Amino acid sequence: MTKFAFAPWGFGRALAHAGLTGVGVLALSACAGAAADEPPVRAAAVAAHPAAAAPARPSLPPARWHRSPRIAGHLKAKDVAVVINTLDPYSVTVGEYYAKARGLSGRQVLRVALPVKAALTPEEFEVFQGTLTAELGTEVQAVALAWRQPYAVACNSISGALALGFDPGLCQHSCEPSRASPYFDNATARPFTDARMRLSMLLAASDVEGAKRLIDRGVAADRSLGWRGAPPVQAHYLLTHDRIRSVRALDFPPAGLLRSQGVELRPAVADRLGDQARRVLIYQTGLSSVEGLAHIDWVPGALADHLTSFGGQIVGQSGQMSALAWIDGGATASHGAVSEPCSHRQKFPQPQVLLLHYLQGATAIEAYWKSVAWPQQSLFVGEPLAAPFAR
Repeated sequence: MTKFAFAPWGFGRALAHAGLTGVGVLALSACAGAAADEPPVRAAAVAAHPAAAAPARPSLPPARWHRSPRIAGHLKAKDVAVVINTLDPYSVTVGEYYAKARGLSGRQVLRVALPVKAALTPEEFEVFQGTLTAELGTEVQAVALAWRQPYAVACNSISGALALGFDPGLCQHSCEPSRASPYFDNATARPFTDARMRLSMLLAASDVEGAKRLIDRGVAADRSLGWRGAPPVQAHYLLTHDRIRSVRALDFPPAGLLRSQGVELRPAVADRLGDQARRVLIYQTGLSSVEGLAHIDWVPGALADHLTSFGGQIVGQSGQMSALAWIDGGATASHGAVSEPCSHRQKFPQPQVLLLHYLQGATAIEAYWKSVAWPQQSLFVGEPLAAPFAR
């Protein structure tokens, strides 16, 4: 199986070509509202060389295709369970709606009682994880968590803690590399069986009606794309003025039309989508906040995310746009970090891995999880089983 190299070809030369020199790995939260400035560690050097104080307009680096493995099928409704928090009215309504929409049996619905708050303590999480292990057995490969909170366990995401185990040391060094995922860019359709990782995704939206619309989009997405003669959909990858949050530009796919799948790839240098955006399937960018989401022509099953520090803090005020904004705007799944990840590309969805697995028929939960190499801080939200290219 070919794996993506995160110390890629000509890393320094590619950064220079893209106008991203001096970026390095930095805390993203420290850059909000001032992302175009030089990082603090370079301030003296810039002052000493006035000609360098006005960076050149960024340009897209040369693009190369990544080689992902051929997947061995995809998750189906029989492989998942929905978890309902009986202490949360939102969770009860949304979880029951999801079970009916996806035809889940009573054995695939698990009811628990959890505190309705942003982050569980490690002790609370241990009890919750023990319940899941005892009740779900070994056949359930993934779970839909029917709530908006809890979304974290201390500084870990609840998704990362469930899949990889809680990492208490991460809270002392959240900017350091975190646990690697054996599921990254993996061909398997049995993550728990083959990688001992039970995937999870939050059925999260701003309100119950928004969650129902999200679920309906996921169901409508199934087998809807990739048919001969259908109009193409678009995948947009934006290199923005925010150089630190644009480090994923190194992983953008080459521009062009994938005829057999009917997907037009559109990497660009811009801060937002223009009026030419139609039938949007994927939108990946790097900003602390993204404008105009409600006016985008999304297709059911659309995936969208932005590289920033706290996109996974979906309840409360972090000062940055959360992943829920994508869901409320019409996307079907998204991703965000719950604690400061710094600008490690490995902690965010790798654009080509996400694309290539989704186009092969993977579900939204599989494509997103397979695209993040270090997912300990990653929160995944959306409708897990959306699979527009499944057959």
